[in-house]
Amino acid sequence: MLLKSLSYLSLLTAAASSIAIPELPEPVSNNSVASTTVRGKTYIISAMGMGPGKQSSDLHNKVWMHTLGEFGWSALPEVPSQQRLTGRAAASTVALNNNFFLFGGYTINNDGNKQTATDSYRLDPVTRRYTRLNDIPVPVDDAVALPYQNRYIYLASGWSDHGNVNLVQLFDNFTQRWSQATPFPGKPVFGLAGGIVGNTLLLCDGVALEYPTAKPRNFVSEPACWQGTIGSQPNEIGWQQVPHPSGKARFRMAATGTELNGEQVIVFVGGSQTPYNYSGIGFDGQAANPSSEVWVYSVARQQWRTAADSTPVMDARTLLEVKGELYTLGGMISGQQVTNKPIKHQIQLLPD
Repeated sequence: MLLKSLSYLSLLTAAASSIAIPELPEPVSNNSVASTTVRGKTYIISAMGMGPGKQSSDLHNKVWMHTLGEFGWSALPEVPSQQRLTGRAAASTVALNNNFFLFGGYTINNDGNKQTATDSYRLDPVTRRYTRLNDIPVPVDDAVALPYQNRYIYLASGWSDHGNVNLVQLFDNFTQRWSQATPFPGKPVFGLAGGIVGNTLLLCDGVALEYPTAKPRNFVSEPACWQGTIGSQPNEIGWQQVPHPSGKARFRMAATGTELNGEQVIVFVGGSQTPYNYSGIGFDGQAANPSSEVWVYSVARQQWRTAADSTPVMDARTLLEVKGELYTLGGMISGQQVTNKPIKHQIQLLPD
């Protein structure tokens, strides 16, 4: 009887230590995800994005929230919008000071062209209320958003209505004001990915624009990684280019800064080597496929570590860390299929 009780207790302990994020209520891609812990409760949100039809009409402002340890997802009020068209994708969401901050993104006009959203919001996971923030000085979508010192948020590069920008825009949550940090020194890109640990950030890849003489502009993959070191003032960033891990750029990877085996690292998963439109079809007309590659950059060693592949996914953009485990939530899997599944990415380092 004692052995049976101990076995049952062991099963309960194992179950309690395993994170179970339920499937989203419906498939969604290019959504914004984040998590925060308030008074012992961990909240996860998926905000905005595109439904499985992958048409402009499938863009939405829906928000779902899951409280870790509870059942299912709750539908929150939709993200407000100052635009006539209310759905948006490629927005950036960051958890900071017990709140979620939602920036930018794009809508699609009736003529099929993208329009960058100008308005941004803070969402309180406890009261479930939105507060409008001061507009981003230069609105962006498909940018990278990174929190710093539980006070600041960096918005790096991205697309703004008619082209890419090299700006690093800095939001101060204490003063509620925007300012400009040291610009991004690489080619301006959209669909890049990045993470931050301590005062070190790393941005990789994305898509740049080329303007050939007397020809339409081209969307060109940009295989480049830039490391930034934040100085004594948050607006001061010292940039240096680091070797690219593969020489082949990926578009809309998911990334985050984390600790792995006691080492501070920045992890990149998924994405696609084919830059694509919101439908998952490349700008060149070819279907985009998700990558299974995992890149791990060691901040202390200033070098890339070799890692095993993980489950292929693209259009996820954010690598969510919950209780020390890494997940993508939604996005596209093989065949440009929009998914509602959380995918756990077990990062396994291989011998260098």
